[in-house]
Amino acid sequence: MVIGMVEVEKIRELQLQRETLKKRVDQKTKETEKKKIEESVQSVCPECGSRQLVHDYERAELVCQNCGLVLDEEFIDRGPEWRAFDHDQRMKRSRVGAPMTFTIHDKGLSTMIDWRNRDSYGRAISSKNRAQLYRLRKWQRRIRVSNATERNLAFALSELDRMASALGLPRNVRETAAVVYRDAVDKNLIRGRSIEGVAAAALYAACRQCVVPRTLDEIAEVSRVSRKEIGRTYRFISRELSLKLLPTSPIDYVPRFCSGLKLKGEVQSRAVEILRQAGERELTSGRGPTGVAAAAIYISSILGGERRTQREVAEVAGVTEVTIRNRYKELAEKLDIEIIL
Repeated sequence: MVIGMVEVEKIRELQLQRETLKKRVDQKTKETEKKKIEESVQSVCPECGSRQLVHDYERAELVCQNCGLVLDEEFIDRGPEWRAFDHDQRMKRSRVGAPMTFTIHDKGLSTMIDWRNRDSYGRAISSKNRAQLYRLRKWQRRIRVSNATERNLAFALSELDRMASALGLPRNVRETAAVVYRDAVDKNLIRGRSIEGVAAAALYAACRQCVVPRTLDEIAEVSRVSRKEIGRTYRFISRELSLKLLPTSPIDYVPRFCSGLKLKGEVQSRAVEILRQAGERELTSGRGPTGVAAAAIYISSILGGERRTQREVAEVAGVTEVTIRNRYKELAEKLDIEIIL
């Protein structure tokens, strides 16, 4: 396809602007990290050694909450000078673009030519310039991905976003998963493995890090690879990236399971207490956390007068009825809980 010289020059100018912007952002990030380190060093009270420092924005003072010493005064409030009470007001009054995110391959730094045929003043583009704007828009989409590495990264991050949306995961989990996947790419751990498998493993690791428990079966349901491959890839990247992940606690599953069964807060609190007592007596060691959590919820629902059948609890927890039956008998026997069926 033949492209006009003017359009080529514009595309090159966009690429130069993009590279310059990336360098500025990297420099800004380094300065921010340096400033955070300096602030962490100065975050100790010289009088009593306490770290309980409070910013009093009304008086513009940094005060130690323990001894009352004023460490700094007349400091600059770097927040906005306006107030916003909801997300819509905050977006309308904001004078900057979208924040940088790891869930986009270029971290959200590239520009986009809007699909509406209007200029910056809202006036309609003339019909003579629409064809040129259409070609610029098309080539802008193409130059966003410059090489095969960025193309694969863009595909992997879109796959991560798809799986996270299907599982209803919050924003922090998506950001963490994107960071884990980028670290795996930087250490060349993707070679010889499927992009979907590494993306699913990164999402599972992010769920563990952010204490938003999801089982391997749930990840495999929304992924395009098998549970076995996800588990194998997860163990590999966690070992190579030195991810320090604690074992999942059965208590982490209780709120989600109780919400799925539409149980009250009292039943949830009682289930958490049962699991806490079971953990103190080491009854949860060597057993699947979902099965133990489901058994505790089953016992709590009976004691709280909102009984749910073993089949209902098993469907929500993703375990079998036999597992719930065995686990609830163990808990009831070891914790001396009388259950009237």
